[in-house]
Amino acid sequence: MSTVLVVDDVPSELELMSRIFEDAGMVVIRASDGEDAIACIHETIPDIVVLDVVMPRMNGYEVIRELREDEKTKHLPVVFCTQKNTEIDKSWGMDLGADAYVSKPFDPQQLLNIVQRLL
Repeated sequence: MSTVLVVDDVPSELELMSRIFEDAGMVVIRASDGEDAIACIHETIPDIVVLDVVMPRMNGYEVIRELREDEKTKHLPVVFCTQKNTEIDKSWGMDLGADAYVSKPFDPQQLLNIVQRLL
């Protein structure tokens, strides 16, 4: 069974994404910001991270930078799922090492397909 870390500071978005993955039989770990995400990853490295960009305390770009600098997590698949949807935002996210970039509002099946493909 795959473990997904879902990181979003909007409770309704966090709940929606969590349900998508739980309904697909995955174990979901939830974090409400980047600092919580890093703490969760230090406890248990998930199989994949679905990460918002705009969050308090530590944004998604900062999280992926930290993950890519750590030998234990540098190859951990990361999917950005965010309202930041300009081409510059997408390019920046991919340049930082994201494996996929999904804009909100998103199609639940598309997000699930991307995560399943990366697992």
